[in-house]
Amino acid sequence: MNAMPIPPIAPLPMNQRNVDVDHLNLLSIFHFVFAGLAFMGSLFMVIEFVFMSFVLGNPSFWQHQKGPPPPPMVFQMFHMVIWFYLLLGLLMVAVAILNILSGIFLRMRKHRTFSFVVAGINCVQIPIGTVLGVFTIVVLVRDSVRELYESRM
Repeated sequence: MNAMPIPPIAPLPMNQRNVDVDHLNLLSIFHFVFAGLAFMGSLFMVIEFVFMSFVLGNPSFWQHQKGPPPPPMVFQMFHMVIWFYLLLGLLMVAVAILNILSGIFLRMRKHRTFSFVVAGINCVQIPIGTVLGVFTIVVLVRDSVRELYESRM
């Protein structure tokens, strides 16, 4: 049998650059939205901490209640939970700041490696961060996007 010749690989369409620019702009917007969600999460942590401080940090609050007061161990455990609130709140603020910076860098087509690192961090935050991180990595891996970043230097 005669072997059929392999057709040549078609060059990228002329509008591939436009597609890349659109994808980078969308990713930039999504990074800003994700940063907003992280800030809202940290605000929620502050509100919850204030509420828990009022309820558990003030034993006199339980003196006029009809039921029995919680055991003293609950009040002691709250002091350990304070560190959890602080750590988680700072982590959310850090993620928000990193995503804002990544969104700015994606829009400016600079610091591609930084956006890769932020995408990797986002992948740990299931489910929204994972989707954003994977899509960011998929777009930044493209050769055409790499060329777009290199042309900006």
